[in-house]
Amino acid sequence: MDFEVNGYRMHYELYGDPSGEPLLWLHGWSGSGQDWKYIFKEPPSGFRLIGPDIRGNGASTGFEGTYTFSQSASDTFALLDHLGIPRIKAIGLSGGGITLLHMATQQPDRIEAMVVVSAPPYFPEQARAIQRQFSFDLLSEPEKTAMRERSKGGQKQIDWLMAQTRLMANTFDDVNFTPPLLGTITARTLIVFGNADSLYPVRLAFELRESIPRAALWIVPNGGHGPVFGSNAKPFTEIATEFLGGYWPPEN
Repeated sequence: MDFEVNGYRMHYELYGDPSGEPLLWLHGWSGSGQDWKYIFKEPPSGFRLIGPDIRGNGASTGFEGTYTFSQSASDTFALLDHLGIPRIKAIGLSGGGITLLHMATQQPDRIEAMVVVSAPPYFPEQARAIQRQFSFDLLSEPEKTAMRERSKGGQKQIDWLMAQTRLMANTFDDVNFTPPLLGTITARTLIVFGNADSLYPVRLAFELRESIPRAALWIVPNGGHGPVFGSNAKPFTEIATEFLGGYWPPEN
């Protein structure tokens, strides 16, 4: 399905039981809304999953100008308005997690609970060093093939995605979640981080945990960036659905 929003066409899909509780899935940068399938065998039980392709990604248009995660949050709220959803639970992976942090600070009352995976409060220098030199040529052949399949706008879209990644290395205002700002989040929050993330050191997870009022933290041993795939998919599925279902952590 497609939806015209803020000057571009957003593509999104709905998965699972139409009568299930809405659950927003926000994919990582340069991914697509269908990436949930690499973690969940099927939509989480009891939920109807909403999977948009964020601005400039996947089958959405908007791959022009300068991308910001803040604008992506506004786009996503517009989609929820379009679907008539005033308040939601959500999972955000990497860049999708950054978008989710923006949503939870822009309109706190609209995010009931969220699982934020490998999303930093700011870009540390080790991430910026990788962003500065990022290019399509540096990807492995399987990664190139996957990106070509996801990016429906072809090479123009891929070039834009690469250019925006490099621009992020010198941007400091879009991803800048200070402790006072994080303190405005009212959603129950599960922070998921790998302790071997090459982009974001695990100390950032503890900074998030200390600043978000109703937060729990899961550090995945030997987990890299986005430590919820492969052998970690099953435990993540179980823990995330339990958390979103309200089974833990107990309220004080």
